[in-house]
Amino acid sequence: MADRGSSKKQVNSFDVARLAGVSRSAVSRTFTDGASVSEETREKVTRAATELGYRVNVLARSLHKQKSDLVGVVAADLDNPFRGEQIDLLSQGLLEMGLRPILLRGDPSTDVADLIGSLLQYSVAGVIVTSDTPPEEICRECLENGVPLVVVNKRDPGAPVDRVVTDFEAGGRLAFDHLISCGCRKLAVVTPERSSYSVNGRALAFEQAANDAGFPVVRIAWGAQSYDGGLAASAYVNRVKSEIDGVFCTADYLALGVLDGLRHEHGIRVPEDMQVIGYDDIVQASWKSYDLTTIVQSRKDLCDITLNLLMQRLVDPDLPQQIEVSGVSLRQRKTTTG
Repeated sequence: MADRGSSKKQVNSFDVARLAGVSRSAVSRTFTDGASVSEETREKVTRAATELGYRVNVLARSLHKQKSDLVGVVAADLDNPFRGEQIDLLSQGLLEMGLRPILLRGDPSTDVADLIGSLLQYSVAGVIVTSDTPPEEICRECLENGVPLVVVNKRDPGAPVDRVVTDFEAGGRLAFDHLISCGCRKLAVVTPERSSYSVNGRALAFEQAANDAGFPVVRIAWGAQSYDGGLAASAYVNRVKSEIDGVFCTADYLALGVLDGLRHEHGIRVPEDMQVIGYDDIVQASWKSYDLTTIVQSRKDLCDITLNLLMQRLVDPDLPQQIEVSGVSLRQRKTTTG
């Protein structure tokens, strides 16, 4: 395999043509839908492109500049109010920086590496990932091609890309401390069956704080991180209600469903019979029908840090890897009694 080394020069069609032993026009025809090219030539070009890590620069066919002003934003769970506000703030911030966002939706069935790969075809100026943690290989491909990549609230992908994380360990401990201060002694944590890196980290931190203090915790992993998931989880909470007087929901979106289920389907009064705390401080948490006590992670802080890292990397590509932590705080409302 050809050695690409650590150079940030982007491989182009001339490089592919030279390695494949064909003309540049043959490379262009290979990657143009409907163009005429022999199977033998197609195989040579495809093999050379794979070896060199070449991706078609779609914009270069119509724009005569080496780097675009586009920034790819890969996101999932856009029905979640937290994610929607986060993407809105990122988009506004990019526009204010003179950059243009491209939003790609990463559903659970979507390979995030494929999404990032498709962005590289457009010579994007950078990529921001808020969905699943990207694989190490695609992260390194971004680095080798001089494309800054910032991942938000994701585990270390194994490549030295810039990361932003909220202090979810502090958030889990805050939730525990608050419930205990409110007089709760029999605790539960409600979390999705398929938890993200940060959501699972909140649950683990809550459980660790409880275990360290000698309090039992019932873990209820149920459904998706959504209102419906919380509504379904409330049925299980109801079945074991004699064992629970305080519930930590690892996301507000989940907590809203839990609250409605407890109150309207199972006749459990909150906070009189059971106290509930969420995490995120989405807008709906402040609505009078919920008035949810929650752990605040600021979308604005997250976005400001993310965009600052991206800009620093665009100005100085040789900076060492940066990992920034955004703090959390408690917002007391009426689902707890403290």
